Amino acid sequence: MKTNDIAELHVPCEECGSSDAKCVYEDGHSYCFSCQHYFNPKKRFDSVNYTYEYLPWRGVSKETMAFYGIKTKIDSEGKPISIGFRYPDASYKVRLLDSKEFYTEGTSIPGLFGMDKFTPGVCNQIAITEGELDAASLHQCLGIPVVSVHSSASAARDVGSLRSELNTYERIYLAFDGDVSGRDAAAKVAHLFDYGKVYHLRFDSRRKDANEYVRHGEERELRTLWQSSKHYLPDTVRSSFSDFKEILKGELRESVPYPFPKLTEMTYGIRTGESVLITAQEGVGKTELMHALEYQLLTRTKDNVGAIFLEEPPRRHLQALAGIHLQCPAHLPDRGCSNDETYSALEEVLARDDRLHVYTYFGSDDPEILLDTIRFLVAVRSCRYILLDHVSMVVSGRSEDDERRTLDWLSTKLEMMVKELDFSLIIVSHVNDFGQTRGSRYISKIADIRIDLERDVVSGSNITHVRVSKNRFCGRTGPSADLVFNPHKYIYKESANDNDNVSGHRDPGLSGSSTGHLHQQEGARLDAA
Repeated sequence: MKTNDIAELHVPCEECGSSDAKCVYEDGHSYCFSCQHYFNPKKRFDSVNYTYEYLPWRGVSKETMAFYGIKTKIDSEGKPISIGFRYPDASYKVRLLDSKEFYTEGTSIPGLFGMDKFTPGVCNQIAITEGELDAASLHQCLGIPVVSVHSSASAARDVGSLRSELNTYERIYLAFDGDVSGRDAAAKVAHLFDYGKVYHLRFDSRRKDANEYVRHGEERELRTLWQSSKHYLPDTVRSSFSDFKEILKGELRESVPYPFPKLTEMTYGIRTGESVLITAQEGVGKTELMHALEYQLLTRTKDNVGAIFLEEPPRRHLQALAGIHLQCPAHLPDRGCSNDETYSALEEVLARDDRLHVYTYFGSDDPEILLDTIRFLVAVRSCRYILLDHVSMVVSGRSEDDERRTLDWLSTKLEMMVKELDFSLIIVSHVNDFGQTRGSRYISKIADIRIDLERDVVSGSNITHVRVSKNRFCGRTGPSADLVFNPHKYIYKESANDNDNVSGHRDPGLSGSSTGHLHQQEGARLDAA
């Protein structure tokens, strides 16, 4: 379509049913931006020196073309210029051979190409394709009734207009293209019938439609696919051995160990495709733990990492990573770490440029923007690990009910994205006095692993108790080893004196009520760290 065409008005499209995607232009021709069909293009065929013949094309024989009434338009020099597919309503869908454009001649109504060529009741099965040439190809190969929709966009409307006639067949085969639009169209058409009579002809990865098989002389392969067709199942349901074999093809996911051996033993480490929820009350040290995990990912892998710390300015965040590497709190003015030392340490941690992606927005943000940012970091910047501290901050300032609903929605979207894009999400949430995630309990319900932190903040204890309260991967839950934070070296280490095993119970002295016992151990543990 020429760029200088001037649209006079937007009108409904009779091809795909769009309410306003069809544009009518000054010269009389029309174009639908939804289904990409031309209507009555200006002066496309203003000469009378044409003939019409049934010609074989792309593996489809002359006899099959004649059966379906598919005529080729030939100019005065004998050159084929277009192919017309006649519909039962006497309209034509025309394909231009030089530009591969389509347009419609006549007034098109919902319906199926080829439906008038077959008498209901003569055969107990019928196939529906996404293209007219595919219908001719499949009929030529199988000999059964085969019809076609106008396009994937109009498939449900076309099939729905003839639902009663189609329902007389015992089997209805859907032979749509294997792309996204074809799968969506097949799903919509399948919903129109009893699933018991709908079968799905799935094309393999080499060929996208029926004509490609016929064009390459692979009629036998096409017949085999048809014979092995199974009852239609949505893409979200798999049931065959071949499906299961494909699912199991994936290699075992590699995991990154936590910087704490006991926690790694209980969880088998950090894996992509999973979400890890870290919970604690305010001031326990969640952010410092997130720094430790981020440092571990940066030093134990070569993967890109995205860091979204909504309560921490970027400068403080980078100083924390450098501090772990230097084993000193680089952000404190009296520790003797210059800007140059901090930057050099950061370069050593990151190893290469454009690896760590730090979100620089401070404070609460729009959940939609947050989701878009994470998708960008994973899909565009190839970040395999995303750290979010903390999710409650995203919805701060909203009413209680609105906050809960938004967190429920955000949690679901995040978990779906983790599975879709196959990355690891480590997320922090505050908890209330009852240990429930603040704002929404749903956050903990969808996480794959939940790690709870407890520390006696009032007494100033440096000992953090760690408990795995949810573990979908291997089911191991319960107390992990305590963590001891050394503020002078700015590092966490597991307590060497923790005697709990994976399935055991915590020593009553670690329950949080016997703080005297904790303080007696703290000095020795801090020195050891």
